[in-house]
Amino acid sequence: MTNVTLRVNGTNREFECDTRTTLLDALRENLDLIGAKKGCDHGQCGACTVLVDGRRINSCLTFAVAQQDRDITTVEGLSDGDTLHPVQQAFVDRDAFQCGYCTSGQICSAVAVIEEAKQGWPSAVTDDLEATDVELDSGEVRERMSGNLCRCGAYANIVPAVQDAS
Repeated sequence: MTNVTLRVNGTNREFECDTRTTLLDALRENLDLIGAKKGCDHGQCGACTVLVDGRRINSCLTFAVAQQDRDITTVEGLSDGDTLHPVQQAFVDRDAFQCGYCTSGQICSAVAVIEEAKQGWPSAVTDDLEATDVELDSGEVRERMSGNLCRCGAYANIVPAVQDAS
């Protein structure tokens, strides 16, 4: 066992865990942050997506000890008190969830997708690789969100929700 301090949602949180504990398990079991879900536990579904230093990662694929001194944001940390983050609000407005299991991962991923596009990061479907601000049309959103699966089939509403928030 080792002591770990993670900076989650702007607050340092210290706890003891096995060095093999994944970030997902640490968030859920040690810090009671249950937004990120354990879907496949193999990095294939995206239900565990969180932001680390502003970039999206599958928290089931990284060790908690490896994330010390980094800024971790979970879906719980996106809102400002009772005011939802624009992506969270767009998901509510567009009814972009059904069972809600994958929603937190979808939302965290969408927050990063919007920032990536603003910074001009191309995707596999980006036409202009020199663009400084990539337009998030439906093809771009689908490509960039492809690492997040929804078993209920809420995709028809997820794409416009991401577009609304961007």
